[in-house]
Amino acid sequence: MIIDIHGHYTTAPAPHQGFRDAQLARLADPSRPVPRPERISDDALRESVEHNQLKILRERGGDLMLFSPKASGMEHHITDPATARDWARASNDLVHRVTELYPQHFAPVCQLPQTPGGGVADAVAELHRCVTGSGFVGCNLNPDPSGGHWTAPPLTDTSWYPLYEALCELDVPAMVHVSSACNPVFHTLGAHYLNADTTAFMQLLQGGAELFARFPGLRFVIPHGGGAVPYHWGRYRGLAVRMGLPDPASLLGNVVFDTCVYHQPGIDLLTRVIGTEHVLFASEMLGAVRGVAPETGIAWDDTKTYVDAAGLAPDQLHHIYEANARRVYPRLDARLRSQGR
Repeated sequence: MIIDIHGHYTTAPAPHQGFRDAQLARLADPSRPVPRPERISDDALRESVEHNQLKILRERGGDLMLFSPKASGMEHHITDPATARDWARASNDLVHRVTELYPQHFAPVCQLPQTPGGGVADAVAELHRCVTGSGFVGCNLNPDPSGGHWTAPPLTDTSWYPLYEALCELDVPAMVHVSSACNPVFHTLGAHYLNADTTAFMQLLQGGAELFARFPGLRFVIPHGGGAVPYHWGRYRGLAVRMGLPDPASLLGNVVFDTCVYHQPGIDLLTRVIGTEHVLFASEMLGAVRGVAPETGIAWDDTKTYVDAAGLAPDQLHHIYEANARRVYPRLDARLRSQGR
């Protein structure tokens, strides 16, 4: 079985964005009425994925995708908590409906209602609602709700602990995933995302020993191949020695990376350095990078082609394509078992 753990609903029907636009308009003019999500038909949802994510998933030989709201659309930099709660709920409910229409092909992952300096109580509440009420198997956690200004404390700070307690109680992992960059020096897709992946790992290297001793069941997925981390593994090992920290490999019981790396040498290095037991298959389709590499004729985000060509043994491929996802996402494993898979 081939499980893609990183997919976003980037093709949601237009009325969903219309609700967001109405939210933002009301923040600019509070005299406007409080907007409500527009009704979107099942047929509109089917049309939005059948010619996009579902079509490509089937064409590339995938079986199932973990599906979450559009990452750049989470927009956690918007400071109003009520707006964040309503937007997260609407986005998650839409994702849930898609996964109910196509339970064999999609499983839901939720957006959290984060705001700059807003604490995690609302995020904990939405996580519980989604996991216990709608069968979500994971969440996306933004380590920088400010959108590129990095005003939040590191992921090892105690202010995050109530959320971590909920993640452990519910036995779901968090993918570390930022949203849109508001800082013009960071391009959202080409800089901010990869900066966040790298920054999160360094935070965990500095404080992860204490964090994971307190929360041994806490699991983070660092996307986009881990940012700079696998490609500078010697730097992080050297820093750990210099700073008197545990070897970065000690984090890999709680931290894993995905395969959203869009060229063959990158996948080759990722699987060799990090090891196939700590890498989960993903494409982020349809996401940041679309189109075909001119020199190969392969779609940039057709990561299965790169993984298949990485020279891995069958058991290593099994880990990347299925076993690791079932281990890191136990609620996904339970969902699949209930389907006889």
